[in-house]
Amino acid sequence: MRAVEEAPRGVLQLRSGSRRFDVARARPDPALAELVEHFWTISWDLRGRDPHVQHTLPHPSVHLVAERDRSGIMGVLTGRFTRELEGEGRAFGIKFRPAGFHPFLGGPVSALTDRRVAVAEVFGPEGDRLVARLLAAEDQAQLVAAAEAFLLARLPGPDPNVACVNRVVDQIMSDREITLVKDVTDRTGIGTRRLQRLFAAYTGVAPKWVIRRARLHEAVERLDQGGDVDLGFLARDLGYFDQAHFARDFRSAVGRPPTAYARTAGPG
Repeated sequence: MRAVEEAPRGVLQLRSGSRRFDVARARPDPALAELVEHFWTISWDLRGRDPHVQHTLPHPSVHLVAERDRSGIMGVLTGRFTRELEGEGRAFGIKFRPAGFHPFLGGPVSALTDRRVAVAEVFGPEGDRLVARLLAAEDQAQLVAAAEAFLLARLPGPDPNVACVNRVVDQIMSDREITLVKDVTDRTGIGTRRLQRLFAAYTGVAPKWVIRRARLHEAVERLDQGGDVDLGFLARDLGYFDQAHFARDFRSAVGRPPTAYARTAGPG
């Protein structure tokens, strides 16, 4: 099994949460690399302890989730995702690449944005049987093997737009100098209207949203490192015209101002 080593991005107050749940992730079979980002498993045992509320800033990705009484296909959530963990439990998920679910859905991914649908709604009765196998699996290796076998048996034909959109999103995520849609069109040569159509159909969200989410992920990551952070410099570095605009965006997405978030972030 090909484990993912880097820390998950977008999980708020990750250090605090890591004391209450365990995360394991694995890379997909190379044949699925353009379609699946990774497989993930979250497990927790809070019996005799207070419930834990975890917040996440989701990525531009669709997830197929298998969890008792909560299974489904989750479209991109444009707001903050909040989940309360209590007792003992496990959730397994397939995180698709930004454009990776489109070939399985066979239609615009925007139809799933901010929605959860039953797995059978996309994959038919075989989707329900997959969920049953995942819920019955004993460990991460069995979970990954069942998910891979299911997807490999339904491997779609090549779609050049999948690779194209994935590359554009990867570039947005990794290049902090991309702060405007124009930066994307200048770098890729893709016109604004075509870029917007591609993103609506293949990711379910607009390029502007992906850019803003990528920069907020970076802001959270840097605040989580602790130490003194010059918020004015951070705002400018992320492409904001002023600190006030950055603070508004951050609070809207994260649920608290960056100054308050920074006080509870960092080591410890």
